[in-house]
Amino acid sequence: MSEAAWVLTVGFLTLLLLGMPLVFALGLSSLAALWLSDIDLVVIAQRVIAGTQSFPLLAVPGFILAGDLMTSGGLSTRLVQVAEPLVRHVRGGLGMVSVLASMFFACISGSAPATTATVGSIMIPEMIKRGYSKRFATSLAVCVGPIGQIIPPSIPFIVWGVIAETSITRLFLAGVIPGVLCGLGYMAVCYFMARKYNLPTMPKATAREFGRALNRGKWALFAPVLILGGIYGGIFTPTEASIVAIAYGLVVGLFIYKGLKLKDLGPLVLKSMKTTAIVMFIIAVASVFGWLLAYEQVPDKIVAGLMSISSNKLLILLMLNAVLLILGAFMDNLAAMIILGGLLIKLGLTLGIDPVQLGAIVVVNFAVGMETPPFGYSLFVGSAISGLRIEEISKSMLPFFIVDLGMLLLVTYAPWATLWLGKLILG
Repeated sequence: MSEAAWVLTVGFLTLLLLGMPLVFALGLSSLAALWLSDIDLVVIAQRVIAGTQSFPLLAVPGFILAGDLMTSGGLSTRLVQVAEPLVRHVRGGLGMVSVLASMFFACISGSAPATTATVGSIMIPEMIKRGYSKRFATSLAVCVGPIGQIIPPSIPFIVWGVIAETSITRLFLAGVIPGVLCGLGYMAVCYFMARKYNLPTMPKATAREFGRALNRGKWALFAPVLILGGIYGGIFTPTEASIVAIAYGLVVGLFIYKGLKLKDLGPLVLKSMKTTAIVMFIIAVASVFGWLLAYEQVPDKIVAGLMSISSNKLLILLMLNAVLLILGAFMDNLAAMIILGGLLIKLGLTLGIDPVQLGAIVVVNFAVGMETPPFGYSLFVGSAISGLRIEEISKSMLPFFIVDLGMLLLVTYAPWATLWLGKLILG
């Protein structure tokens, strides 16, 4: 490999191991590689603009703001209230409420940390009050958060769609079956853990109680119907759907649930803008780094190296999953997707994997990374809510992690799990 290629690989990893923040490690290694390759530094400006000037990427700030509006407007609380009468009477039912609420909220947030923060702040204290251990309640909240990255609309799926030039609508549909199966797996864990520790059940909800909860939460439940129905029905694009979601969140939050006040909008928009700025800054810098990797033909060399180890597709996919899981535990998932985009697309073409299935493999791996120590974002959020140390939470996560691995194997080795729904709805 050339000197620039060594800087982009070994140099970059060295900076990360020395504790340098990811985005600065990306920027410094890119600068050094450009200098060694004698490429004009104006390329940085060109690649930053090219990497962020994409219409589908406009959905990212849209869904970030929509999620914040709906959380502050009271929609998340109503989703929990709807989920509770459905399963509270089952052994482990309160844990199942967390899972159901997360799956509902995932349909309007698209973010793992946001889902963990919203559902965890409501459900962790309630579960502790009902006899669940703080460790179990927190580990559940940490693990259900990443469902927000799998069930549509999903911000990582949007970014992968831009990188791979693949239909974002098909990618959204690719996340439905894995996300639902993952949620059902988590519910099974809640049931068996509740039986093991003889946790109490709650009285079964009456039809009247369920009717009241459904009536209170109908506007919250309609949000995913509006957003996803519009996308899959071809009424609007994912980017346009994010603007519809903002408008819906404003109307419901201000005038129906009245959880939002006009004075809250300024700070709320500012918060969303800060989150968007961080995300887009990472995407911009990672775009320069990813372009340089392609320029130095690093992906081609790595793929050739992998194929020289084995030509067995099943074994290569297993190695790919192991690498992505490790990276997901240490790196920001959006940056990792952009950095590895060229390599992954090249590998997918070599192995004959559908780009939609490949996107699902990548997104699911990085979703699991959001809950994996030492640097999983959802893990940090759960720790902040509960006050538990990361090591304490991690010990209780093993049953949920087993479900995650099962889902990952399904997505990797059963193409129908990610492609069937898209073929059924879109043809």
